[in-house]
Amino acid sequence: MTDNNQTEEAPLLSASRGDPNIDVPKIPGCIATRHVFAIFAFFGFVNVYMMRVNLSVALVAMVEYTPNFNLTPTNHNDTCPPRGDTNSSDHSKSTAATYSWDEDTQNQILGAFYYGYILTQIPGGWLAGRFGGKWIFGLGILSTSILTLLTPLAAGAGVGWFITLRILEGIGEGVTFPAIYAMIAHWAPPLEHTKLINISTSGSMFGTIFAYPIAGVLCDSNFLEGWPSVFYLSGALGILWFIFWMLFIHDTPEKHPRISQEEREYIQKSKGSTKVTTLYVPLLAMLTSGPVWAIIICNFAYNWGGYTLITNLPNYLKNILMFDVSQSGFLSGLPYVFLFVVSVIGGFLADFLRKSGILSTNKTRKIFNSIGLILSGFGVVMVGYVGCDTVLAMLYLCLASVGQGLVQSGHSVNHLDIAPRYAGLLMGFSNSAGTAAGFLAPITVGVLTEDNNTIGQWQIVFWISFGFFMLGFIVFLLLGSGDVQYWALDDYVPTIVEDYETSTTQGVDDYSINPDMPSYFSKLRH
Repeated sequence: MTDNNQTEEAPLLSASRGDPNIDVPKIPGCIATRHVFAIFAFFGFVNVYMMRVNLSVALVAMVEYTPNFNLTPTNHNDTCPPRGDTNSSDHSKSTAATYSWDEDTQNQILGAFYYGYILTQIPGGWLAGRFGGKWIFGLGILSTSILTLLTPLAAGAGVGWFITLRILEGIGEGVTFPAIYAMIAHWAPPLEHTKLINISTSGSMFGTIFAYPIAGVLCDSNFLEGWPSVFYLSGALGILWFIFWMLFIHDTPEKHPRISQEEREYIQKSKGSTKVTTLYVPLLAMLTSGPVWAIIICNFAYNWGGYTLITNLPNYLKNILMFDVSQSGFLSGLPYVFLFVVSVIGGFLADFLRKSGILSTNKTRKIFNSIGLILSGFGVVMVGYVGCDTVLAMLYLCLASVGQGLVQSGHSVNHLDIAPRYAGLLMGFSNSAGTAAGFLAPITVGVLTEDNNTIGQWQIVFWISFGFFMLGFIVFLLLGSGDVQYWALDDYVPTIVEDYETSTTQGVDDYSINPDMPSYFSKLRH
């Protein structure tokens, strides 16, 4: 649903006809202010994902579990043999309580976060677009940090309290991605969208890299009784980050007191205006847009595979490949090293290809997205067919993560290409779909592995993820776009005209007014 006057190779167009191709000026100082913003956002997402994934490792230590050593992997359908003293929990220094939660209960706890997370995606995007993302992003992380500190107390109070707390944490974190997309729409010149988005959001991968091994070590220690220390550490770091975020970050370049005049003018001239100046949002046009649905469907598909790994990988490594909790923590973080590195490098490469004119934005997004999802699907499926060869299993998991890193320069940043002024709201829509995958995937894993936690059942889990990866690849290839959509242009947005008697209607497509409509609606300019 792109403008008929645009072609695939048309010059990049911002929401209010800015010039993205102007030369980048020399910025005074050591680092550009927009890059400082991206670094602070990076560390914000480090905290977001530490608080999100630490439970995946800690849960292994929180639950009373006795591995079944009687099964052998003769047909790749059983669990692997023990690796020395696998039942390391007998020798753990942790003194914290453990709980008798079955597989179904554990997956309900892991999925509960996403019940809350889905509720604030769209409101968070709209609020950030309307009023600015600084406070929305900051308060989202602060509230989750405080709740994370209360995790040991909630777990001890009972499963119901624990699940409720995880839902509330999800509500707090649900605003984070939409808010940062809304802020980047103000801070990033069009030809730096991929780079700044990937620097900012790659904190999620780095947080995962950091959280998995540190959580494994803390769970196996006697520091603050063991597994509770995981939540105390991540909660405290989140509160500390919030203080610095509020002191140094501002919603837009126009509001920043320390940005240089050269950088402010460069950002303003390259992107034009992305400010939403009216309460009106072209929802009908958005929700009937093929490129919007390409992002939404692809995000659901991509997140199904991603959340299957991020929530269940420590479980697979401990209960199938038979690593202890501290080993599984380190190994769980390894694939995210590749995801982090490829995501950042991919962002720079994608923007270079666009800025140099080698590829259009449309081709860049589709190439990165397609290669990434194909690699992810292949890597995930192969994990289930290497038996107990842990080296091969980790290699294929890392290959899948390389693919996921490439996808970060595909559909994941496409919101800013097709509708920069509504990037936060569109992220709310697409991340709502991705969040649905976040709680459906763990439930599916729980159903398939409950009382039958074997390699054969995990092969089914991995094939389901493969199917979703391929769905995302096909849909985005067919429906995706790299062009600003007509409904996201500045002169399409209707505004209330105060002088009803002399007002006229204007617009990119010269829409007509229905004479039967009430007079005040007739004064809307399309």
